[in-house]
Amino acid sequence: MKIAVMMKTIFFVILSYLPLLTFANSESDAETKHLAHSDQFASADVAPSSESSALSNSVELKIVSLAPHLTEWAFSLGLDPNLVGVSDYSDYPDAAKNIKRVADFQGADIATIVALEPDLILAWDGGNKPQDIHKLSSMGLNVFSSKVENITDIASEIKRLGALTNTQKQATQLSNDFLNELAELRSKYDKSSLIPVFYYSWTAPLMTIGPNAWGNQLLNVCGAQTLFADSPVDYPQVALKDVLTRQPHALIAASKSTHSELEVFWRDHRSFLKAPLIVVDPDVTSRFSLRLINELKVLCKGIKESA
Repeated sequence: MKIAVMMKTIFFVILSYLPLLTFANSESDAETKHLAHSDQFASADVAPSSESSALSNSVELKIVSLAPHLTEWAFSLGLDPNLVGVSDYSDYPDAAKNIKRVADFQGADIATIVALEPDLILAWDGGNKPQDIHKLSSMGLNVFSSKVENITDIASEIKRLGALTNTQKQATQLSNDFLNELAELRSKYDKSSLIPVFYYSWTAPLMTIGPNAWGNQLLNVCGAQTLFADSPVDYPQVALKDVLTRQPHALIAASKSTHSELEVFWRDHRSFLKAPLIVVDPDVTSRFSLRLINELKVLCKGIKESA
């Protein structure tokens, strides 16, 4: 039983952050060929705190993305014609669905990536397997390694990518717009005392977020916080009775299900629990996307109306 719960917990974390891990495969002829000529590549294994000069001939760059949010960033910067490979779950915008898949939850398909002869690989530090990132970098491939820990990191990391791909103007504009709208939301919904809400993705098992989870950062923008701010873990499994006892001001479902479908779970408890149900798109709230601003507007508005 404990093993089953543990597996479900791991799966929740994977779903929440969509860690596009990539297929780690065996050596191939293409890989061997690349190693023989790796000296032609100027390594750009870029740590979040370091700088890198822009790549030459950026218009002709062949780019591989190993995470859905990095694919979105490339599209936002007008680099979509340069994408030759992306990870699974790269589903936005729709055009991303037609690009060759080079990654899934198992790890990076190293041989396929090498065969594509990319000039730049976009990797997620914290989502992709460290050994995959290291292997690609050690082969002489240019690896842009991006790490996002706070919401504002989305803007700074896009600027880094813009500087590397000669799309600085677009990156600066997007980043500034993102930060300005984020600041406006923080100011509009600022609270001296954070509103307790129950944030969850599914009910079997019933799991929520702790104070250090990504989802709680989103709630904080809206002047709210997780109902289980006292949790020592990021994704605790909780009992329904505890949710009812704590009386959240709102129920936040990060789900693809409809409002009426989600309401079924709470229906028998509505005489005791009056908190309104707010539905947000998990493909946005769990992804380091510029689209996060619009989803935050929906979330913040709903929480304010529940207070």
